Amino acid sequence: MSENPIGDDRQYPALPMVGVGAVLVRGGCLLMVRRAREPGRGKWSVPGGRVELGETLAEAARREVREECSVNVEIGGVLDATDAIVLDPDGRVRYHYVLVDLKATYLDGELKARSDADACRWIPLEEVAALDIPDSLRSVLKRNSII
Repeated sequence: MSENPIGDDRQYPALPMVGVGAVLVRGGCLLMVRRAREPGRGKWSVPGGRVELGETLAEAARREVREECSVNVEIGGVLDATDAIVLDPDGRVRYHYVLVDLKATYLDGELKARSDADACRWIPLEEVAALDIPDSLRSVLKRNSII
């Protein structure tokens, strides 16, 4: 096991971590957040994060959307699953997530960035491809004909 240089248990993990993303399309727009911290700081993504112990995928996705965007959603089925593996300059695994993206439907609430998102917006689908988004998310959105 690698040493964790900054005490962040997400970095240099002993095992992959499970994360969720909520893919919510409404009125021709995709709900997206700009990440305020690593991994992916400054990149746009769908709301999401780590699954906590004892949480289902759907519970985690609902919580993450509420924490990051202040809105409530209904979670549907699994849209896709992918790996996100980030190596450091020495080739060691710095981050390793198994990401499960779930379909989501807006219920209520006023969009407001919170938690580890420094912005959240409804992005027109035709503009998503031009954003700085993680490669794993880009693949999921293309594979599922969202962009």
